[in-house]
Amino acid sequence: MADIFQDGPVATLHRLGGDNTERLERELLEFSKTGPIALVLPCHADELDTPALNRIIAELAHAEYLEEIVVGIDGADAAAWARAKQLFEVLPQKTRLLWNDGPRVTEVLRWLSRAEVQAAPAGKGRNLWLCFGYVIARGSARMVAAHDCDIHTFSREMLARLCYPVAHPGFGFDFCKGFSARFSDRIHGRVMRLLFTPLVRSLQSLLGPLEFLTFLDSFRYPIGGEVSIDTGILRQVRIPGDWGVETGMMAEIFRICPPAAVCQIDLAGRYDHKHRELSPADPGRGLNKMARDIALRIFRSLAGQGVKLDPPFFESTLELFARTVEATMRFSAADAGVNGLSYNRSEEELAASTFAGSIRTAAHDYLIDPFGDSELTDWGTIEAVAPEILPDLLDAVCADARN
Repeated sequence: MADIFQDGPVATLHRLGGDNTERLERELLEFSKTGPIALVLPCHADELDTPALNRIIAELAHAEYLEEIVVGIDGADAAAWARAKQLFEVLPQKTRLLWNDGPRVTEVLRWLSRAEVQAAPAGKGRNLWLCFGYVIARGSARMVAAHDCDIHTFSREMLARLCYPVAHPGFGFDFCKGFSARFSDRIHGRVMRLLFTPLVRSLQSLLGPLEFLTFLDSFRYPIGGEVSIDTGILRQVRIPGDWGVETGMMAEIFRICPPAAVCQIDLAGRYDHKHRELSPADPGRGLNKMARDIALRIFRSLAGQGVKLDPPFFESTLELFARTVEATMRFSAADAGVNGLSYNRSEEELAASTFAGSIRTAAHDYLIDPFGDSELTDWGTIEAVAPEILPDLLDAVCADARN
């Protein structure tokens, strides 16, 4: 994505020229002396021992500027937990693992429930939230970076570029979103291309130049998991517990941060990761479920800004979406053709049709429950109403590390 174009209210930091990882890491090491950097990795037990995670661990071993690596392990029984500790113990940095389904962390979640603090079922959102809570409880990191554990093309360059804008003391950024071209022998990113962007632009056509929608549309890949954020801002973020976690986080950043403090950065020449199944027949699974959660998160964010959402509004949205996504497919076909990539029109049409159904499901769910309850309480509020929870979480994680 070697261009220098700036579009929208947030800064775009491009990838120009060759690999400059060594310079970035050298400067990050200097920055980290006064502004320690933590890395959070939300990981599921199914990802242990995969080639992607093995590559990530090998690359992270050389990131000397990281003050701490925090790994949230979901879905692990005792054997998987022991294997996770064995896998990550090779890292030279201070590394802490959270056994999110273990008895100690489970007890912390029970205490939160008794304190009437909003939690959520197990999932990536809760995983991130617990890891962020641990970092805040530790109190040493000035900033946190986070990325997924299924990135086949992960490199040290990606992490250095992700950290650099927020770590740099002179840039003035509190939040950075990473993006990269997603392709292999074909163009990927179906949820972004065939759901998120067509939906946001359809809503813009209906509602006009709403600042929130302009903000979302300024990002190259707002639903990606690669972010870096100042810990002061992180304390205020209410993280969704469903698969709309990235979209919900973008809504929170819009609420908290001025646009001048937000940027996005091109991380690598190519990005590839585990591809989820579409699940067109099951709205509770795969990309179908993800698309529903993303659409619902956008609808609730709009409602929170005073936009009236009713059945006629949703019908108009779906009509515009159908026309917009049709144009998107034509553009993607041309993009694939000029780059010699394969393009399966019938598969794209199936995905677009599935996502239209996801939007309709999200609209139905919104009308039944406009407010929802899937946002996790921000850690700043928890510190105020239940100050004992963060030390308890810290103790639980440390005890799990010893046993």
